[in-house]
Amino acid sequence: MKRLLWLGVGLAVGAIVVRKLTQKANEFTPTGIATSLSQSAGGLVESMRSFVEDVRANAAEREEQINKAFAEGELYVYEDEDGPDGQEGNR
Repeated sequence: MKRLLWLGVGLAVGAIVVRKLTQKANEFTPTGIATSLSQSAGGLVESMRSFVEDVRANAAEREEQINKAFAEGELYVYEDEDGPDGQEGNR
């Protein structure tokens, strides 16, 4: 009975190992490489899209501040605790 148990365990482990090795080998086929590149490019495009949306939102906010100051006849001075490169005191 013990031999059947260990035979079953061995078959299960062997099947899992073969499946994992097959999956890993498929990653190095032309189709697997193309899929990986496609997913990476999709992530890069989404990151760039998010960045552009953030820049546009901040630009619109800044433009609104400038237009408001201009309408009130005031000089618009950008006040930020950090300098242009993110360090304090660089004005």
